[in-house]
Amino acid sequence: MINYAVVFGCIVVLGLPLNAASLWILIQRHRLKSPSAVFMINLALADLLLVLSLPMRVYYYATGTWSLGVVACTFMTMLFRNNIRASAIFITFIGVDRLLAVVFPLRSRHLRNTTNSWKACGLVWIFLVAVNIPESVSFSRNRYHNNQTTCFVFSDSWTGPTAPMYIQACLVLTLLAVNIFSTSMVSWKLHQLGASGQMTDNKINVMLIFAMNLLMFVIFFLPVSLAMIVGHVTTIYATMCLASLNCCFDPLLYYFSLDSFWKKKDNSVSSSLK
Repeated sequence: MINYAVVFGCIVVLGLPLNAASLWILIQRHRLKSPSAVFMINLALADLLLVLSLPMRVYYYATGTWSLGVVACTFMTMLFRNNIRASAIFITFIGVDRLLAVVFPLRSRHLRNTTNSWKACGLVWIFLVAVNIPESVSFSRNRYHNNQTTCFVFSDSWTGPTAPMYIQACLVLTLLAVNIFSTSMVSWKLHQLGASGQMTDNKINVMLIFAMNLLMFVIFFLPVSLAMIVGHVTTIYATMCLASLNCCFDPLLYYFSLDSFWKKKDNSVSSSLK
């Protein structure tokens, strides 16, 4: 278990300043200027919550003891699982927003506003809490071993994937399909627009966002969701470490989405992305 402590410790050291700085910049500089900014603020918040929960994992994996009780363990575990779900949803929202801006710039103007974006984000958090309630009850029942509270491990009495795990796998697969569709549509539209000068740079930035979105799903979200279903404990631990790394890569998404697009407003593609 000490290897997991080292991995999560490195993620904390790298992810905490990155996400704290990203959230501050998003709020102070970009605020509510676009739907994408709203989604990214919520994504950064989800990542920051994940990072803040990791020191407890480092402590447990390093010492093998947990003295904070079942409630604290359940809360920290839900923060971890919610990051995967929230990140997958908010990244998909960002992709769909780009899709609407590029492919349907005029017809989507009434949909692409900060009010609707905040409403969508609010529904996401409500959904996550609703899933957490029965999941927390099921999780807390198996937190005792030899009269001691265990945490962040799968107990000997674990019987396999639960309903929320199946829900997560279906959610990630569905959102991956949405991202693939969005990528295809935007690529087709940008190919129709042609390319010259600054237009080429903006088109590259647009496709970089979609490429990063797909990589996030394939590398970070999909493996851990499928591992939970397969039920191989060693694989689950490894993919959980991998999934945690997503919080260190999301700032790249903020950079390409906001800086590149908002600084180049003199062409048709970037103007439609405001």
